[in-house]
Amino acid sequence: MGKLHQIHTSISCSFGSLLTGLLYVWPSYTLGLYTDSHTTLLKAPMTDLEGSLLGSLPSLGAMVGTAVTGIVIGKFGRQKGGMLITLPFVVSWTIVNLSSTSTMVLIGRFIGGLGCGPSLVYAPMFISEIAEESIRGALASAPVALYCMGILMSYILGWYLTYQYIVWVNLACSVLGVALLMTVTESPVYLLRQSREEDARLAIAHYRGESPASKIVLEELSRLKQQITPAVELIAMNVEDNPKAEEAEKEKLNTDDDSPEIKTKMSSLKLLYLSPSSRRGFIVVGLCLAMQVMMGMVPVQVYAKQIFTKAAPSLSSHFCSVMLAMVLLVGSLSSLVVADKFGRKFLLITSSIMVALCLSSMGIFLQTGIVPPWVTAVLILVFCFSFMFGAGSIPYVLIAECFMPEVQSLATTLLMEWVWLINFFIIGVFPFMIKYIGIHGSFYTFACFAVADSLIGFFLVPETKGLTKDQIQETFLRRKN
Repeated sequence: MGKLHQIHTSISCSFGSLLTGLLYVWPSYTLGLYTDSHTTLLKAPMTDLEGSLLGSLPSLGAMVGTAVTGIVIGKFGRQKGGMLITLPFVVSWTIVNLSSTSTMVLIGRFIGGLGCGPSLVYAPMFISEIAEESIRGALASAPVALYCMGILMSYILGWYLTYQYIVWVNLACSVLGVALLMTVTESPVYLLRQSREEDARLAIAHYRGESPASKIVLEELSRLKQQITPAVELIAMNVEDNPKAEEAEKEKLNTDDDSPEIKTKMSSLKLLYLSPSSRRGFIVVGLCLAMQVMMGMVPVQVYAKQIFTKAAPSLSSHFCSVMLAMVLLVGSLSSLVVADKFGRKFLLITSSIMVALCLSSMGIFLQTGIVPPWVTAVLILVFCFSFMFGAGSIPYVLIAECFMPEVQSLATTLLMEWVWLINFFIIGVFPFMIKYIGIHGSFYTFACFAVADSLIGFFLVPETKGLTKDQIQETFLRRKN
């Protein structure tokens, strides 16, 4: 039962990712309805600027929402905080449903973005606090899988339903997201931080499927208590200038000392900077996330219709969009299944190499026209699968694994702000890339970043499969030595 409880909580806290997928691709089939000179949905058609904001405002809202995620879930907890994080989706779709002007629709889109950013931060954090090592990789892949499922659902809704029914379905899903979080058990890590040790023990028993008095539960409780006040916090020096600092951190990571010195607190930001293991983990995961975005998957999703129109003009744009979403979903589910079997490092490197080959081939085929258009269309789908199989999902698994509880919230927040910023950049420059270097040149550029990601995976990313967080910290320390 313990693993079922972990799965239930992982799906519930990741449901915001599904709502994010639904919200983000909605303009792909709605923008034309809003900009039509004869539109009946608005009092006046959207202008070009308003049409652009329809797609970009959620990213702006996501950056704002991400910045306050740590405050919300730190004050209200993982359950109630998660419900507050999901509420903007309900408000967003309610406003869109009742709106008859472009301004109100855009306000609704911005508010929806306030939920998108926190959802992608919150889920890996919650999962990292309740998942056991044997299934942590699979559970940590759930947010990405549900995001892809949301994209697929949205494209299918756009294909078969009318505007009003699509909005109602999105609103119903948002309400469901809030309801699901009412059924989860609070994180034992949060409960310990609130000095609610007995409640934390019961939460651990719930997630491990054991009696509250069992040895497994008591050992887990003891381990979490040590993690809440890790001795690594005591490092208040520039470790690069002190070779003995790393050895001290290694010893402290395994210490059972409960002396007042070890309980000395340090701010999360200072700890993230001064702790060698946390800092190196932050840099490595940040590089993986940057390379992931720069491989061009987001522009391919945003401009899928135009890309498929050029690559396979005889195919239905709705059909191609649904196929793209299905491939993304299959790829993410495949990663979820094999993440704990083959390991993070292998999937990251293999996926990045496959992505580089696909992007290079797509560039060559589009530049030379030596193959039928449908071959290029199929290759785009292979690219999407290869990306989600590892390069697109493993970085989010690493976010959930590579940080101690004291810096998990801050590190996740900063990394997701980094992702939103790079997403904003790559989506903004992609049209200019197509204009000046062509779509084939854009694919060549993205391929270079895929190669870089494979090198980062080979040289910098440690294998975290089956390791506890203490062991992962020690791994980061050993890699420099």
